[in-house]
Amino acid sequence: MCHQRTRKTKKYTKLLCLLSVLFLLTGYAPAVYAEEEDENEDKTRSPYFYVESEEVGVDCLPLKSTDVRTTIEGIIADTYVVQTYTNEGTKPINASYVFPASTKVTIHGMQMRIGGQTVTATIKEKEEATREFETAKSEGKSASMLSKQRANVFTMDVANIMPGDEVRIELHYTELIMPSEGVYQFVFPTIAGPRYVGPILDDTGNRDEWTGTPYLTEGSTPADSYNIHVTLSSGVPIASLTSSTHDINIGWNENTSAEVSLANPADYAGNRDFILDYKLTGEQINTGLITSQTENENCFMLMIQPPERYEIEEIPPREYIFVLDVSGSMSGFPLDTAKKLITNLVSGLRETDTFNLILFSGTSLQMADRSVSATPENIDTAIRLISEQTGAGGTELASALENALRIPAKKEYSRNIVIISDGYIYGESDVFKLINDNLNNADFFSFGIGSAVNRYLIEGIATIGQGEPFIVTEEEEAAEAAEQFRTYIQSPVLTDIKISFEDFDAYDVEPAILPTLYAQKPIVLLGKWNGEAAGSIRIDGMTGSGEYSQTIQVADAISGQNHAVGLLWARKRVERLTDYGTNNYNPDVQAEVTQIGLNYNMVTPYTSFIAVLDTVRNPGGDSTDINQPLPLPLEVSNLAVGYRVGSEPGSIILFLLPAVTITFSVLYRMRKRKRMDPA
Repeated sequence: MCHQRTRKTKKYTKLLCLLSVLFLLTGYAPAVYAEEEDENEDKTRSPYFYVESEEVGVDCLPLKSTDVRTTIEGIIADTYVVQTYTNEGTKPINASYVFPASTKVTIHGMQMRIGGQTVTATIKEKEEATREFETAKSEGKSASMLSKQRANVFTMDVANIMPGDEVRIELHYTELIMPSEGVYQFVFPTIAGPRYVGPILDDTGNRDEWTGTPYLTEGSTPADSYNIHVTLSSGVPIASLTSSTHDINIGWNENTSAEVSLANPADYAGNRDFILDYKLTGEQINTGLITSQTENENCFMLMIQPPERYEIEEIPPREYIFVLDVSGSMSGFPLDTAKKLITNLVSGLRETDTFNLILFSGTSLQMADRSVSATPENIDTAIRLISEQTGAGGTELASALENALRIPAKKEYSRNIVIISDGYIYGESDVFKLINDNLNNADFFSFGIGSAVNRYLIEGIATIGQGEPFIVTEEEEAAEAAEQFRTYIQSPVLTDIKISFEDFDAYDVEPAILPTLYAQKPIVLLGKWNGEAAGSIRIDGMTGSGEYSQTIQVADAISGQNHAVGLLWARKRVERLTDYGTNNYNPDVQAEVTQIGLNYNMVTPYTSFIAVLDTVRNPGGDSTDINQPLPLPLEVSNLAVGYRVGSEPGSIILFLLPAVTITFSVLYRMRKRKRMDPA
């Protein structure tokens, strides 16, 4: 037997050596490399660390300030963002800047001010806007263009910023603020985190250029300033107003409105999401039905408060598959927080439940071939496995999900796949498609960990997967989030929701189908109607105690010419058609979304804002392209950005060594853990 064990050990060692070679060859490392690139290289548009240019007279950091001013009235937030670019060098430059926005925001206005002149941007089809921008750039005219790259990622391009120029770009946002469990939350994302770009290119053989954004190294303080100011007007007394992310000053106007500003402007605010939470005294804001009638169309927005949560006495057995991100960007604070979160989640399972664990980075490792019973022994094994992780490698979520879905399922168990990540991946559409194709096999829940998570991915997973998203920004929130998850999944607020209209000619209603309501948050319908504003809207569903029904009379609506209602409908429609990657290549969808963008003067995946100053200001056309570097999100380490294969081999090995070491240790332990009780 000893001889047999020795042979197996030798065989296992050979396997590990082979794996280490594969790691080095495939380049599953966090990506950091110099700004200069060989023109003959296969460019994958991975992010890289910013290296100060030695070109004399070029201002490589033209973005000098970002000023955010938001007014929240009731449930609608109206935001103006001013980006100020200044060329303090001696040569003309063209600046490109990548920035995030809320996943629910509509950007429907843009102005450019330069050389004492103000130009209001026009909305055009994206390709037309790009051609116009490039033409203006080559002719020496100052121009700016705003384009949408993801539901929450935008790019601003500014051409021909002359020495001494100050360029002010003003953007106008609108979004809906919905309460959950009585808490209203306004989130303003300030930084687009680095996206892991895998080895597979898109259909055109390239990556979107925005994924190649340069980043400052960990702990570097940007030279630009970032200011945020919020005016909150609720109409009813505000019970509490706090920010878990920034120190704030609050100026009260009686008890129904407040002015919120940053307490310490010297503390750079632009490296983490700005989160403002507030609760209201007594009755929550309940606008009921709002109708808006204009010359072109009639739009409505209906908000219905859900029923109280009911406890379900008999909970069917559930299977939980936890998919945990242990990539380089999770190293440090995010992974430490994720460990606490998943420990709380696993520790709270019932013995009638089963579970499994998949750890993923550039590759994925599975705890067991089949889900195992939630016995104390198996839970301890999972917790030990989690506690040993340090974070290294890329972020291959799609392949990890494929592995999760391949785990054999039992019909009598309700399968729930729980994804825990910062979301710093490029191929979100692959993940969304995979979830959409497996809706009958599982419900999907997501936990975003960190100070500036990719909310597009985290919210998209739950939206498509008929689950619920959770965002954890601090370690102290892990236990609360785990308990909230257990409450949601064991006692949903409303199921089997159906909408009906009586004597009200409604059409283009969004959403047409409502998923299970896990959190206690309002049901919101946006749509259009023909004819008279009469009849009723009814919502039916099932609670833990039985049937639920609520009817709203259209005649009781608050009516007027609220253009925000049409914008909110347009955003919701575009979200369903494009945000989660299921219809991106459908020409009919592209045509419809393009027309919505043009009709509502809003940025979509197929429409962009373009502003051009007709004066030729740079006759020679000699200018330098600058990619404005971004700070790494707070508490995110340098491992989120790494070395490209072929640039600095020694450094590649140093970055890959933790990943290889983790793989060795985990695989070795996996061999020793085959005695776990199968479900």
